[in-house]
Amino acid sequence: MSEALEIQATKAWLEQFVIKLNLCPFAAKPSRENRIHYALEASAEPTQIAERLIDELERLQTSPEIETTLLIVPNTLNDFGVYWDFIEVAESIIEQLGLIGVLQIASFHPEYRFDGAEPDDPANKTNQSPYPMLHLLREESLSEAIAAHPDVTGIPSRNEQLLRSLFPQQAAGSQSATKRGD
Repeated sequence: MSEALEIQATKAWLEQFVIKLNLCPFAAKPSRENRIHYALEASAEPTQIAERLIDELERLQTSPEIETTLLIVPNTLNDFGVYWDFIEVAESIIEQLGLIGVLQIASFHPEYRFDGAEPDDPANKTNQSPYPMLHLLREESLSEAIAAHPDVTGIPSRNEQLLRSLFPQQAAGSQSATKRGD
């Protein structure tokens, strides 16, 4: 059976964008070691996605060979506002399962927009994925990676500068829109 198109596209995005540009300096190692679990929930029902999220959180707890999970939800949560509302539900699930401090969620969406950023600001691309997804992370592993990195606090500004240099027309459009709004 062939791998779903959505998983293939997500793997390509991770390898050719996130890792290649070093947007997340912590992604290369688990990718290289095949410790990323890609899960696809094709249902368009938020309750099904919540149930799948619970399953994937449990899988991470019982499968030490998996470092991190990307739960891809291509058929729903396409509106960024609806997606963001679901992130609150997902955080609540983590809390209800007693997993705060153990697992956390990072958010990725095709229309991701940082608070206060213009929609066309290239800096948003750091969290713009091919499909809506929830990135499930082990906090212990993340803490270790952060401790070993020489400049964690510089990652966001480095990424902003890099993406604005790679997409200068979008950056110029974003800056002129900001100037018009002042």
